[in-house]
Amino acid sequence: MENLSLAISQFSTFGVLVALVIGCLWGLLAGALPGMGTVAALIVALPFTFGMSTESSIALFLGIYVTSVYGGSISAILINTPGTPQSAATVLDGYPMARAGQADLAIGWATLASFIGGVFSLIVLIVAAPLLAAVSISFGPAAIFAIIVFALTCIAWVSEGSTIKGLLGASVGLWLTTIGPDDLTGLTRFDFGQQELRGGLSLIPVLIGLFALSEVFYRAAFYFTSKPSDVQNVGFKLPPWADIRIRAPQFLRSSIIGTFVGILPGTGATAATFVSYSEARRTSPRAENFGKGEPDGLIASEASNNAVTGGALIPTLALGIPGDGGTVVLLGVLTIQGLTPGYDLVNNNPHILTGAFLMLMVANIVMFALGAFSGRIFSRILGMPEPILMGLILMFSLVGAFVVRGNPVDVTVCVVAGVAGVILRFGRYPIAPIVIGMALGTTFETKLRQGMISARGDFVTFLQDPIALGILGLTALVVLVPTLKRRKAR
Repeated sequence: MENLSLAISQFSTFGVLVALVIGCLWGLLAGALPGMGTVAALIVALPFTFGMSTESSIALFLGIYVTSVYGGSISAILINTPGTPQSAATVLDGYPMARAGQADLAIGWATLASFIGGVFSLIVLIVAAPLLAAVSISFGPAAIFAIIVFALTCIAWVSEGSTIKGLLGASVGLWLTTIGPDDLTGLTRFDFGQQELRGGLSLIPVLIGLFALSEVFYRAAFYFTSKPSDVQNVGFKLPPWADIRIRAPQFLRSSIIGTFVGILPGTGATAATFVSYSEARRTSPRAENFGKGEPDGLIASEASNNAVTGGALIPTLALGIPGDGGTVVLLGVLTIQGLTPGYDLVNNNPHILTGAFLMLMVANIVMFALGAFSGRIFSRILGMPEPILMGLILMFSLVGAFVVRGNPVDVTVCVVAGVAGVILRFGRYPIAPIVIGMALGTTFETKLRQGMISARGDFVTFLQDPIALGILGLTALVVLVPTLKRRKAR
């Protein structure tokens, strides 16, 4: 109770609540604008956290994180273009409903499903995060090494394109963390004789370049060949209670799938959406209507992708392992504010963790309210001239890359990463494994070397930790089961 009262007193101030509402507004707008996405929305807001309090920074980023995932459904329903990859499955039934003159009802279903999925995952987060953080104190170097191997394997497994491309991306991310000084010996590695690289690469400029700048460059490449979208005015209409009641099992099933997939490090909402949609199509009594404007399809997509928000925060807050691309940025914000996710956060700053839970709940409520009142407004915003929008993203991205360390080299790194991101997109290589591999790289190397030192260089002895063996066994299943299923199908 003491932590709760302290959290309420610190997170219920006017400044914190204003930061949360601004974050929700920006997240909803960024999610509704095709091509922006959750990570880009978080990155654009990153420079504003310098000088903000810890509570305001957390509120701002949680507001953006929650509503940007939901915002993608608006453009998916109205213009047949998902604002975020997480809403790709929303198009399948949302746009047919809009074409049938039920755009307001489609937005109502999407908003309700997003709210239920978000609240469900929050309840799981409140229960699971402290328990997992308490258990994590017993994790030695071998166990943490095994968890990171599992996380990187999950990223590769669900990566767009192929598992090999995902593993390659994760390996590149791990290698990028070795540039600069060695944390154990202090020796400089892989600086290629460049003075600027002796301090190593910062995660944030690389993250900004690979996601935000690459999106600007990619859209610029196709600007003259793209066709303007026909945006129509819409409203908001909640579905009848009878329709909601008969679809209660679908709400629950999709929320469970989204939360579980979100807990798996590195998977993200896009994978959860398609898993949930496929399961809904398999089990729904109205399966023959899928693709024609069936609310079950909207529920499956939107409840699962918003349930990922709470699920992905479980490994992020409890273990310091980002659950998806958005939580990588959130992890960076916590580090900037001097907080260490995991056991230290739960035990030394429990009021901060409790406050984050409160802000996540309020963010879901604000998201529902904004969805109910802003349908017509955001349908007009979708018509904003693209050059203006991309110019603003470019400006905020470069500023964000510079202010992290105040080093002009980071701006160059950001631009180079942006160009590399465009090349990767054309080659259909996933970007998320690179970023998450880089976020986990330092811990991965440190724990591996610490464990090997304690085991006197014997890798077999290093892996005799029962927790590590269990996690590596689970990793083997993640790799082998899909392969065996494909072989059996052939």
